[in-house]
Amino acid sequence: MVSVIVLANIFVWSVIFAEQRGGMLTVSILDVGQGDSIFIDGPSGIQILVDGGRDKKVLTELGEIMPFSDRSIDIVLGTHPDWDHIGGLLGVLKRYRTLLYVEPGVITDKSFDEEIHDELKRQGIQILKGRAGMRIPLGSGAYFTILFPDVDAANFETNTASIVALVEYGDTAFMLTGDSPQKIENYLAGKLGDTLNVDVLKVGHHGSRTSSSEYFLAATSPAYAIISAGRNNSYGHPHKEVVEKLKEVGAEVLNTADVGRVVFTSDGRSVLLSD
Repeated sequence: MVSVIVLANIFVWSVIFAEQRGGMLTVSILDVGQGDSIFIDGPSGIQILVDGGRDKKVLTELGEIMPFSDRSIDIVLGTHPDWDHIGGLLGVLKRYRTLLYVEPGVITDKSFDEEIHDELKRQGIQILKGRAGMRIPLGSGAYFTILFPDVDAANFETNTASIVALVEYGDTAFMLTGDSPQKIENYLAGKLGDTLNVDVLKVGHHGSRTSSSEYFLAATSPAYAIISAGRNNSYGHPHKEVVEKLKEVGAEVLNTADVGRVVFTSDGRSVLLSD
């Protein structure tokens, strides 16, 4: 049986809040330049921040989509300890009250990762190693489910260790892949098959050719493919061949470098791209 993370101090009001909010799920791919940051606001008001980009730009983005009086984010998740994914999380942890920090558990001596752990210790924030099968209820039957890693990732290369997660609400689904390389994408596609079919794919590794295998894209068959990349970045992301592959599977491709923040809402039946 798939395990469920039970954190009573987060979820005790979920049913009440879900009714008050009309049962809507919001997934925002934030414009943090050359990096990743995704803010999930569940039907019950439970909030998860997945990654925080490389700097304080994430704070500006959060300030524009969260109510001014809201100074808490229930769960912060760092997909893997690379600067462009968790560099901005130190500022997030200092500004917003957080109950849980989820990470893949990669052993690293990177100073910014050490600073984050020092702050987590200072505040007494619980740290959890994310593993496949862990499910976080978001209210009204919506779930955030970790698909990978499914083993100890302590000695993994950082991109390979990326936490891959699926946000599901009714008939709708969002796939979040961090910087997961093609070998992990293919492993998941082979393991999960048709269950990977999603409405929205947060494209792996900012549209790099190291991710987005044909096999994985065929398995996920997203209606929308969102690339989180910086304007005129030095990596050439997204790579042209990746954009072409995404279009070949029928996805509408959006790049934060071109359109800025991308926001989706779901009522459990369909996904709406906000203007």
